[in-house]
Amino acid sequence: MTTDAAVPLVDLAAQHATIASDIDAAMVRVTRRGDFILGEDVARFEEEFAAYCGARYAVGLDSGLSALELTLLAFGIGLGDEVITVSYTFVATASAISMVGATPVFVDVDPCTFTLDPGQLEAAITPRTRAIIPVHLYGQLADMETITAIAAKHGLVVIEDACQAHGALDGGRRAGSLGHAGCFSFYPSKNLGAFGDAGMVTTSDEAIAGKIRAFRNYGQERKYEHTVLAFNRRLDTLQAAVLRVKLPHLDDWNRRRQAAARMYTKLVSTVPGVVTPIGDAPSHVFHLYVIQVPERDAVASALRAKEVATGLHYPVPVHLQPCYRQRTFRAGALPVTEALARSVLSLPMYPEIPATSVARVAEIIGDVCRR
Repeated sequence: MTTDAAVPLVDLAAQHATIASDIDAAMVRVTRRGDFILGEDVARFEEEFAAYCGARYAVGLDSGLSALELTLLAFGIGLGDEVITVSYTFVATASAISMVGATPVFVDVDPCTFTLDPGQLEAAITPRTRAIIPVHLYGQLADMETITAIAAKHGLVVIEDACQAHGALDGGRRAGSLGHAGCFSFYPSKNLGAFGDAGMVTTSDEAIAGKIRAFRNYGQERKYEHTVLAFNRRLDTLQAAVLRVKLPHLDDWNRRRQAAARMYTKLVSTVPGVVTPIGDAPSHVFHLYVIQVPERDAVASALRAKEVATGLHYPVPVHLQPCYRQRTFRAGALPVTEALARSVLSLPMYPEIPATSVARVAEIIGDVCRR
């Protein structure tokens, strides 16, 4: 190869360099106005993100976890209720369910898409089931057409965990508009990332949006009138200002991710033992590019030796995490999930990744797997 430069898993500085002056100007406007809490940029970003997703409303929050938790509360889900989701996800998906007093019921994932296997849904539904949370993992949309049809049949709420799928499309409709509500994280490394923690709920249900607005702000509908016991989960105005600058670039950034993913797939799909993602544009926006490889540790070690960063998303499924170990979940209950957790490896992925870096990563993987 022509270069031995280090390849990071994510390069936030590369993205920032292209929009730094616009970000600086937006933040200066906030400081001059002094509207740091639920200020002008929060309201404007909510309008813009709702329109982008194709939802009527969006409510800015302080994290993706808050988005999931407050959405569950807004739908009245709590003690004694069950919510069906997946274990192959970041722990926040299940944690939100548990923290409102409900019980997460885990089903296995599709071995090709890594998202909720709708073929297992109906067997998991009980009289206590109130909702389904499909996770659009790694940027790949779950099979929402089938999931929402099953949910409608049983009168269940569908809450999209879209924290990794900003901008993903299904038949012209975006993530966040495919269920009763969509939950987003704007953690800095996400496809649309803030300068810290931030989140959003999208919905076309006016009553649900109103409840979440009250929950995020001490239960207030008007100042000093607290209609419900609630929280402080507000989106900071400075973060909203940053996100407003970034949102118009999101589709282009996603296209660049998809181009890098296509190159990865072309180069490593013929390597013995390597399984590449099956999703492609527009339903997959490649928040992460994740392969399956039997000799994961050896491949990761070889990449690390060549200054190429990798990640493990996620090496321990939620149902086997210490915080859930004392419950009724057991090893072997979700065979696809557990097999994926042993074999997946995340490769460097960000919109600005050079083609030479993708080629270098692929070459190293090929060298290791062909030995």
